[in-house]
Amino acid sequence: MTTTQPVSAAEQTRGALIQAALRLFGEKGYDGTSTREIAGAARANIGSIAYHFGGKEGLRAACAEFIVETVQAVADQALGPQPSLPQAADPETAQRMLSAGIERMVDFIVARPESGAFVQFILRELAHPTAALDRVYSGVFEPTHRRLCELWERATGEPAEDERTKLTVFTMIGQVVYFRIGREAVMRRMGWSAIGPVEAGKIVETARFNLEAVLAARGRQKQ
Repeated sequence: MTTTQPVSAAEQTRGALIQAALRLFGEKGYDGTSTREIAGAARANIGSIAYHFGGKEGLRAACAEFIVETVQAVADQALGPQPSLPQAADPETAQRMLSAGIERMVDFIVARPESGAFVQFILRELAHPTAALDRVYSGVFEPTHRRLCELWERATGEPAEDERTKLTVFTMIGQVVYFRIGREAVMRRMGWSAIGPVEAGKIVETARFNLEAVLAARGRQKQ
């Protein structure tokens, strides 16, 4: 029987600072957020930022690393551990894995409230790239996109590194991401008060339908 090790006070403080910084950097931007604000939001001593991260820039780097670790864990659950994907030699299995990947993306990006801070942080970095974006790109964007492209190749026979494959996978991801960045507009237009499990299920159903339509169209082109 395994036992869970208790989290130390120092680890709790470090985690709270990362969570507070993620939210504030996303909401106000890096330059618009003071270390005093972060410490206050985390209910920590302002000196703890220098102690744990060496300063504000180190805290931003820690935020990026936290995003990478979290998203990698989600991707591994959906697609199998890196670097190799589970064996999916037949197209049907690969298509099911793509469908499952969409469901996991909706669950994580759209349905989980905490992912809002991730997305806002990343959007800020995309607008004004720093070393934090380099880490998120190398740890999340590039490897996840590459794994989905490899699945697409197994599902369709189209080369993973083909330009059309890359663009297709970007559109597959993009339709899910929109429901997070356009969340308020979506809820108003749909008449939803929130995006909970029921609403997320409807998004999954539509995204899967779109995936199946593209796969079917690709199949017809080969006939």
